[in-house]
Amino acid sequence: MKTEELYNIFRENRKISTDSRKLIPGSIFFALKGGNFDGNKFAMEALEKGCSFAVTDDPSLPQHKRIIRVKDVLKSLQELASYHREQLDIPFIGITGSNGKTTSKELIAAVLGRKFRVCATTGNLNNHIGVPLTILSVNDHDIAIIEMGANHIGEIAALCRIADPDFGIITNIGKAHLEGFGSAEGVIIGKSELYDHLRIRNGTAFVDGTNDLLIRLSGERNLSAIYFGNRNDSSCRGNITGNSKFLSIQFSFPGQDEMYRVNSSLVGDYNLSNLLAAACIGNYFGVGATEIVKSLEEYQPSNNRSQLIKTDKNRIVMDAYNANPSSMEGAISNFLSLEEDLEKMIILGDMLELGEYSAEEHSMVINRLESINFKNFILVGPQFGSVAKEKAARCFKNVDELLEHFRSNPVVNHSILIKGSRGIQLEKLLEVL
Repeated sequence: MKTEELYNIFRENRKISTDSRKLIPGSIFFALKGGNFDGNKFAMEALEKGCSFAVTDDPSLPQHKRIIRVKDVLKSLQELASYHREQLDIPFIGITGSNGKTTSKELIAAVLGRKFRVCATTGNLNNHIGVPLTILSVNDHDIAIIEMGANHIGEIAALCRIADPDFGIITNIGKAHLEGFGSAEGVIIGKSELYDHLRIRNGTAFVDGTNDLLIRLSGERNLSAIYFGNRNDSSCRGNITGNSKFLSIQFSFPGQDEMYRVNSSLVGDYNLSNLLAAACIGNYFGVGATEIVKSLEEYQPSNNRSQLIKTDKNRIVMDAYNANPSSMEGAISNFLSLEEDLEKMIILGDMLELGEYSAEEHSMVINRLESINFKNFILVGPQFGSVAKEKAARCFKNVDELLEHFRSNPVVNHSILIKGSRGIQLEKLLEVL
């Protein structure tokens, strides 16, 4: 079936299902395949459970008036999303970066939501499947915000071809997914694909004016750039005013004498750029300063990202949604700089997807803590374990082993940073801390 024909069906059935365990009545079921599953096996079940149509690429399925046969289900989903994007005359803001892209996306959505009907990526639907699903959820919205993740060169370019953003922001570029990108230079090439698209599209980039790399990369492409941060031509200038527990900032816009103050619920001075980006983009699209402040102050971090959690026993900075060398350094530096009335402890989990750089990068984290004579830290995971023996550092092979340790050796009245990759599951530690 041609994309135009499938689109006519989609216009009458605007919901999409891809998971046979979470079928939506009246939706179109796309029978996607993966390493451990084949959605084609559930196509008939999807119809029986109320889906209007099922898109499949399995020729062995029986003839059925509500079975739509295509050569490749994933490609059809992506082409349908791209076709839908072509029909939409609204701004699309693409967001990528090594760290902070989800927080930035949520802050920007909160700010723009004060004035517009906003469609933004939900959860972590930022890949070759999630991006099409987000685009297909755009209906009567005024603005779309598309988060784009990547772990190899060419992925952001592919997502840009589907989403076709006319605005974009790279939060930062650091040492993330080195295994897939091959090197730090590979990360730069991969993330810069958003800038490459904006150059061809004659789009606009929102650029952190304190980040020399992003300034250089956007300048090399002669992009239409709107800066935020402390430089003379910034459209939004600001700085940190307090960071004892939660981050407090102030910002101003050109031509306005007033300085606006925000007392956020975010932890970490590295979130300054995320807050300023949201303020800058909100101002560009005409959201009033007072409304920007309200939305930034009302935003509550979730899902183990920059959260301050007070338990009956301890005060915890929970930042265990993801980790790479850049975000690890930022989290540790910020935590050590905080003025605390409690004894500090740091619990770090493995940083995944570093490939041949893994041993070196994990060793550097330990060296960082030892260089300042910070002794109260615990490491979790085989990657840290491979280098911890040489450093005589405390290391547990997995989070369950550490849980048992804490049950026998309770920790109370501590301020604790918990940071690691999502696969290490450090959030389980909340049970005992």
